[in-house]
Amino acid sequence: MNDLLSNWTEKQRYALAGAGGLLLAAAFPKLDVAGLAWVAPGMILFAALGAKSPFRAGYVAGLAFHLAALHWLLFIPVSFYPILGWLALCGFLALYPAVWAWLCAGSVVRGPWSVVSETWLARQAWALFCAAAWVALEMVQARLFTGFPWNLLGTSQQRLWPLIQVASFTGVYGVSFVVVWFSAALLLTLQALAHDPARRHLWLRHVALPMLAVAGLYAVGWRQIRHRPPPARTLRVALVQPSIPQTLIWDTRADLARFEEVLKLSSLALETKPDLLIWPEAAVPSHPRWDTNLWRAITNHVVAGGAWLIMGADDVVPRGPDAEDDFNSSFLISPRGEMVATYRKRRLVIFGEYVPLVRWLPFAKWLTPITGGFTPGDGVVPFEMPDLGARTATLICFEDVFPQLVRESAAPDTDFLVNITNDGWFRESAAHWQHAATAAFRAVENRLPLVRCANNGLTCWIDETGVMREVQFGDSPDIYRAGIKTAEIPLLSGAKRAPTFYTRHGDVFGWGCVIVGAGGWAALLSGRRGRSGSQADQRSAE
Repeated sequence: MNDLLSNWTEKQRYALAGAGGLLLAAAFPKLDVAGLAWVAPGMILFAALGAKSPFRAGYVAGLAFHLAALHWLLFIPVSFYPILGWLALCGFLALYPAVWAWLCAGSVVRGPWSVVSETWLARQAWALFCAAAWVALEMVQARLFTGFPWNLLGTSQQRLWPLIQVASFTGVYGVSFVVVWFSAALLLTLQALAHDPARRHLWLRHVALPMLAVAGLYAVGWRQIRHRPPPARTLRVALVQPSIPQTLIWDTRADLARFEEVLKLSSLALETKPDLLIWPEAAVPSHPRWDTNLWRAITNHVVAGGAWLIMGADDVVPRGPDAEDDFNSSFLISPRGEMVATYRKRRLVIFGEYVPLVRWLPFAKWLTPITGGFTPGDGVVPFEMPDLGARTATLICFEDVFPQLVRESAAPDTDFLVNITNDGWFRESAAHWQHAATAAFRAVENRLPLVRCANNGLTCWIDETGVMREVQFGDSPDIYRAGIKTAEIPLLSGAKRAPTFYTRHGDVFGWGCVIVGAGGWAALLSGRRGRSGSQADQRSAE
């Protein structure tokens, strides 16, 4: 690719890599310019291919991307902790684009795809390898150190509903794959035109395959959307968004006032005669299961309204005479005021809900504002409402960003999923929209509606095709205010739902990409060792 790269200085390449990272950030909410995601990976590759250190160029791009896309971490209402967390998290996440740039650029110059500049077939193989390597690293990002699958590339295409239906087979990773494949092919097109400007038809040779793939996915996805059967029955759900500032949630003196606000909004919601009332994460102060006054107020409210209730609150379970376990929990309460089921959050927020290795590294507790920590739950708990003929499963906070976790909750007789969350930590920022866009893929992957009830920000429900519904409060553009929403959620007709390929088999596609990426890594390292040995032999002979 020397035709395009020969006149660029090292600083210019790093500047281009940083620009590519910023464009990638702009593809996500709130700017939400999805088309930029189809260009940005190619820009990063272009910068890395000519740089002395492709790894460093990729790191610059990754750092620019994450610092911009995750800037909402700075809105957490505590002193200097958000800055430390923002810098540390972004610095770590930037390693993934850095490794990707190193793998892709290394395979062009001296690895298994070293003939990329000579044959059309090798060029196509290289573009596919770039896509597989990107997905492989997203798979690692979703799992390493408990995982952080936030703003995976495919998520930026959430509004392209026909395209994202492929997630029911491949997960979100399939969308990431086609975006990177097209972007790498576009780079090859520019190189071909720069080498021979007179042959303008050359662009079609390089982008034809990914364009056909995207067109095919669009056609199949559009057909799936158009031919959905109408729901046989629905469940009327009322969602309460109290919009309590995070500083008040931490202030125990405000517990009674914020609880009364939840009850006031619930009274309005119950006037709509819902079958199910949902409160968000941490809606109830203290430990309601052990607080007689709180529990009586909740159950009296439910009995008077005649609706089922899912609510979020902390829970505590004694563990021996001098110890106890704290849980971030959700509870299902029947219209008779009985606690039917309790789910305990399984995937906790690092440095937000627990401090890792604090027993061996006690100084780590000074890196976070939390004074204690939660215990993770140990499994999925179905919430069954027999008189309504409905069954759901709850996810708390950011559990809905983990594809491999959510599919465990998508049993064949599950009618819909519920996510209760508190994104009020991040004020009126892009975090709400990024979280909801990620959640939309869980609905598509498992072909299940997903109901979101947030303390502040984006209370809505997402249908099985990934479309967000009931986003606003009537005609008001202010999604962050306190209020209630009602929705009619489609239920199963009686027979069990046919699970999607993704629900049945999980990340088969993603693991296939991991194998391809690992093979490229091994071949690249092997090539380096071979060259080092040849150079050593040559020096010995001399």
